[in-house]
Amino acid sequence: MIIEASGGRFEFQVELAKTPAERARGLMFRESLAEDHGMLFDFGRPRPVAMWMRNTLIPLDILFIRSDGRISRIARDAQPLSDRVLESGEPVRAVLELRGGLTAERDI
Repeated sequence: MIIEASGGRFEFQVELAKTPAERARGLMFRESLAEDHGMLFDFGRPRPVAMWMRNTLIPLDILFIRSDGRISRIARDAQPLSDRVLESGEPVRAVLELRGGLTAERDI
């Protein structure tokens, strides 16, 4: 997956969370995430989305992505192990999870 932003063009290797079970597990229980890796949740059609960090051991940046591929919102440095609900704020097609702090470092 490629993200074009004011900070440049960045390529990420992403795992796809396709099934309900894969989406429910996400990046839970992982102790690390490589700099250029992430997980993509494709919901197939635009809809309001809510994420949380339960059982997620590392901070994440959560990018909410519209159907046109534009990022609508970023929840930066989501707190590990939190049950706080992080909402998309509008219907989105997908969510991309990256290592916490990465979007600020790369000016995404």
